[in-house]
This record gives sequence, structure tokens and C-alpha cells, in this order.
Amino acid sequence: MIKKILVALAIILPSVAFAQSKFGVIDAQSVMNLLPETKAAEEQLAAASKTYEAESDKLAEEFTKKQQEYQALGADAPAAIRSAREAELQELYTRIEAFQNQARQDLARQQQTLMQPIQEKVINAIKAVGTEQGYTMIFPDGVAFFTGTDVIDVTDAVKAKLGI
Repeated sequence: MIKKILVALAIILPSVAFAQSKFGVIDAQSVMNLLPETKAAEEQLAAASKTYEAESDKLAEEFTKKQQEYQALGADAPAAIRSAREAELQELYTRIEAFQNQARQDLARQQQTLMQPIQEKVINAIKAVGTEQGYTMIFPDGVAFFTGTDVIDVTDAVKAKLGI
């Protein structure tokens, strides 16, 4: 008899606890996009990208100039001169590739550095809303294959928490 009661409780309690759960979804990206800090970070990244692009264009222009000079060498140009120009072109090409790789890495590092505090701010606001309003879990919108009618969109509550 006691065994049957324990089995019944084991089956009923999780379903009762689950029925009292409160789930929410959030479009965190749209929240982040509305923050003024995000716009400022994007402007900084765009400025840095433009600087790198200008330098890359200068290097490409230099490469094109040297390539044209090499092509202008006549067929009767000494092999030593041709070889020296080929080495210059190869060295410049290697420098261009290294610069572009370094620029990509630096921009990625800058983006991480600039966006991390913004992401933390949004995450903290989501946690605060979840705690204040008694949510069991808040999921990113669009992750689930199915969302029932009892799932609540907390995007507006998080926006209000952040003052946007």
C-alpha cells in the first residue's frame, strides 16, 4: 500500500511542479540593437574597419604598381632583375596577406571587447525580469520548434528594465 502511494506521488509531483512552471521567450538581439551602447560600438568598429580598409587599399595600390613595373620589363631584362622584382612582389603579397589577417583578428577582438559589456547588461536584465516575475526559464526566441500559448514573450519587460 505504501509502495503504491509513493509511486503515485512520484508520478503526480513532477507534473504538478511542471504545471506551475512559467516559461518565457525573448528576442535578445532586437533588445541589444536598441541600446545606444550598441550603436556606439558599431560606429567604433566601422571606423576601425574603414582605417584598415584604407591601409589595405594602399598596399594593394603599391602591389599593382610594382606588378605593372615588373610586366613592363622587357623580355631582354636580365634574370637577376626579374628575379629581384619577383621576390619584391612575393614579399609584398605576403605582407598584404599578413596585414589582412591581423586586421580581421583585431576587428574580431575589438568587437568582442566592445560587445561583451552590452551582452552582460542584457543578460543581467533578463535575469532580473525572470527573477522578479517568477519565470522558471527564459529562452531565446526562435530556438524552440514549438512554443505553446502559455509561453510569454518577455522582450518588452526586458526593454523596460533597461529603460529603452
